[in-house]
Amino acid sequence: MTSQQKPAPAANGVLQVAIVPDSFKGSARASEVATALAQGFSKGAASRQRQVEITAVPFADGGEGTLEALIDAWGTEAITVDTTDALGRPVASRLGLSADKKIAVVEAAEAAGLPQVSDVPRKPLQATTRGLGPLVSRALDLGVQQIILCLGGSATTDGGTGLLGALGAKFLDEHGQQLPAGGGALAKLAKIDMSELDPRAATVQWQIACDVTNPLLGAQGAAAIFGPQKGASEQDVQLLDRGLERLADVLEADTGRKLREQPGMGAAGGLAVCLASYFPVDLVPGWQLVAEVLDAHRILGAADLVITGEGRLDSQSLNGKVVCGVLEAAGEHAEVIVVAGSVDLGDEQLERAGILAAYSIAPGPASLAQLSADTLALVERTAFSVARTYLPLAPPRG
Repeated sequence: MTSQQKPAPAANGVLQVAIVPDSFKGSARASEVATALAQGFSKGAASRQRQVEITAVPFADGGEGTLEALIDAWGTEAITVDTTDALGRPVASRLGLSADKKIAVVEAAEAAGLPQVSDVPRKPLQATTRGLGPLVSRALDLGVQQIILCLGGSATTDGGTGLLGALGAKFLDEHGQQLPAGGGALAKLAKIDMSELDPRAATVQWQIACDVTNPLLGAQGAAAIFGPQKGASEQDVQLLDRGLERLADVLEADTGRKLREQPGMGAAGGLAVCLASYFPVDLVPGWQLVAEVLDAHRILGAADLVITGEGRLDSQSLNGKVVCGVLEAAGEHAEVIVVAGSVDLGDEQLERAGILAAYSIAPGPASLAQLSADTLALVERTAFSVARTYLPLAPPRG
């Protein structure tokens, strides 16, 4: 455990506890983590003879896992859609639908994600977002009024051209020929033909959830920052950045909208830039969007203690991720504790961020595979320890 010291709450009275974790990616869904935290803390509180009221809801930051968090909150089931992955291979992906059937949630990682193409050498120049098209088309077929597009976790750097192409747009070179899929060909882009675009795409309300603030281009852009993790060499990064710059030039000439420097446009390989150029879109921090759906500000505002969690607590956690959002939404009233797979922040960083304490679930030296296999049991055990440490023993009656 790494912590700063603050006094525990008074022994009398009922402690209001809000549990709002992210998923432990690759190991456990946010809903599963929330349940494990609640069970562990409840048992720990009982052992200290303390009364607590726990509200547990899954959270997400707009990246991978947001679809699951939202459908868990809505109490609905995901809809399976046959589409293709980032390399064009058949894959079954999921679409979320709100209980009133007015809102659909599409997650980039579902049909353009890195995990789906981890079985073959990465192809950063050819990877495409085209597989998101059938998910969006299905949502439009269902008659939704709003589509929430969750960025993050993608294997692509194509500026969203694959998605728009699947909806009917054509990306042409100077000879009028369609460009191959992927960001590697965008440097040759001369014209975008929107004449056959599905007209329904312009009538739906687009809300884009983003978990980073990177711009589209340059040293902090989509290719430079995220390209290497998608398999891009230094030469590939330069080519992809030039392609995205050419795409931005053509989009600006077509629409007059200058988005290349807007924070968040570099997320998911620039996935939002085509949509935001042609349609009115609401680009918001992912945690903020999820917080609205979950009514998280009310839940956190009523809490004395907030417990959140994620797979790894590091500096990125404080920059647009779930922990950052929880800290902002909780305000100064509630104390915040983080339970994570690993904790890579020191005492001073925790104190500056406003985190009371951070606990790693690792019981000792262990491989990632071991921790992943036992994640939920370890989360529950850690939450038990949190309660035992945080709560004073209730005084005897009489």
